[in-house]
Parts: sequence; structure tokens; C-alpha cells
Amino acid sequence: MNYLVTGAAGFIGSGIAQKLLDSGHQVTTIDNLSTGYQSNIPKQCVFVRGDVNDSGVQQLSGEKFDAILHIAGQSSGEVSFENPIYDIESNVISTLCLLDYAVKTGCKRFIYASTMSVYGEQGNKEQFSEVDVARPKSFYAVGKLASEHYLRIYQEQHGIKYTALRYFNVYGEGQNLANLKQGMISIYLKQFIDDTFKEVQVKGSIERFRDFSHINDIVEVSIEAINNKDFYNQIVNIGTGKKTKIKEILQLMKDYLKSEKEIIISEGTKGDQFGIYADVSKLNSLYPRNFISFDEGLKKTVRGVVDNEM
Repeated sequence: MNYLVTGAAGFIGSGIAQKLLDSGHQVTTIDNLSTGYQSNIPKQCVFVRGDVNDSGVQQLSGEKFDAILHIAGQSSGEVSFENPIYDIESNVISTLCLLDYAVKTGCKRFIYASTMSVYGEQGNKEQFSEVDVARPKSFYAVGKLASEHYLRIYQEQHGIKYTALRYFNVYGEGQNLANLKQGMISIYLKQFIDDTFKEVQVKGSIERFRDFSHINDIVEVSIEAINNKDFYNQIVNIGTGKKTKIKEILQLMKDYLKSEKEIIISEGTKGDQFGIYADVSKLNSLYPRNFISFDEGLKKTVRGVVDNEM
């Protein structure tokens, strides 16, 4: 099979591309290297450098793919407030360009990396399912939700079978530690292991919580969704269904790394959610899977980062 995986220079995209290649498939990627690294792109992957827009898509020369997996995008709520136009271009225009390409080339399968951020916050509600109303708090989340609606309309108008995967806080080995505006685990870990940081800055309350999903599970489910017809034309939460508080993460990191660094708590960022976690009933009905526990996943991540730094 022949697949297009956007963003294979990044954390999630590179993992998906490598897994597909390991399974004997052909993979092409488009990436502008804005937050990813060319060294992350698997060697067997055909690399098109550019933004996922009209000009970038034109470089594909009309090649037909069995499925498009749109993983690339601006993934920081904080950055979306700093530059909302760039966010729209990265997370909405890119989706439309790829959907148009799919129509023109006859590609009927489209996997989209959405986000838990679309839910926003709703009073004291902590756990969200796909049927809950989405109320985004950031421009980033607005763009992701808009793309989900475009997917639905393209399905109705052109028969493209889509799946929007609402990822819940992905972490793991290979995450970009240099990007201090995206990826809660990587942001804290960078500050713990890098001696240029004399303390660990935490933006927002340590009582906040998240549903953390290890990269291995995200890759497995994303690839399963390609050909599993139960995923067709569905929006699906991808998470563990369990919540972990920020203070628990910080303590585990301190213990694993034997760090004495002081934790400094500052004001939170715009649009940040205090805490939600996934109702994974739908995912379990489509593809039952035991996700890696956070304790085990964090140990793997810390060990991988430390080994790489040595």
C-alpha cells in the first residue's frame, strides 16, 4: 500500500511513518521542518519539503495514495494565541488542501490527528466522550474542530471515508525537548535534565491533570484505524481513560532523575485546560487495547532521553 503521512519529521508522524514502512508499505511525507527534524524522517520515506498547502501538495504530482494520514500541524495552544493566522494555515488550510487533493486523485481514506483540546472545559465536568459538546478554549482547538467538520462535509459530498482521532496528551521517546511551548512531559523533562535550567518552571497549578497517552499506543491505534472499517467516518478519543496530576508527574521525574531542582509555579498560559480525561468506551468497542500505564511509559521516556543524552 502507498500512504501519505504529513509531518514525518515530527514526533507522532515519524513514529507512524516508520511503523508503516516496517510493515512493507510505501510512505511519502510533506514537512516544513518548522518544529521537526529531517533526521527524524525514516530513511525509506519519500520526503517533500514544504508547507502543507497548495504549493506543497502540488509537489506530489498527482500521485494517488491508498490513504492520507494528516499528522502535521501547529500543536501549541500558546502559539495559536501568538499567531492565530499561522495556526489557521497550519491546522485548517492544510486539511482543506489535502482533502481537495484526495478528491482530485481519488483517495477515499483520510485519517486526521485531532485533539482533546476541542472539548475545552465545562464546569466541573472532567471526563469527556465523543458525544459531548465541544467548546474550544484556544484558537488551536478551534482550528482542529473546524477541520473535523470539513472532514464530515467532504465525506457527505465526495465519499471520503474519514477518521478524526482526538489524541489525549501524547508523550514518549523522541518528543522534541527543544520546543518549550508544546508537550507537557517534554517541557518538564528538558528542564530537569538540562543543567542550563537552574529550576523547573511550571505554568499553571500543579493540581491540573491530563490523560497521558504513550506514543507507542498512539501509533498502533492510528495505523489500526486505516483499514478497520469500524473506524470509518468516526470521531474517536485516543487516551487511557485515566487522569494524572501535574504534581505527580513532577515528583516521579524528580525521583527517577534523583533531581533536587526547585519547582517554580507561575501564571498559566492562555486557553490552557485545568484538566480533562478521555471516556474511551468508543475506542474499546472499536479496538480493545491495554494502553501503557503512565508510570511505565514515563520510565521508558526518561530512560530513553537520559541514554540519548549520555
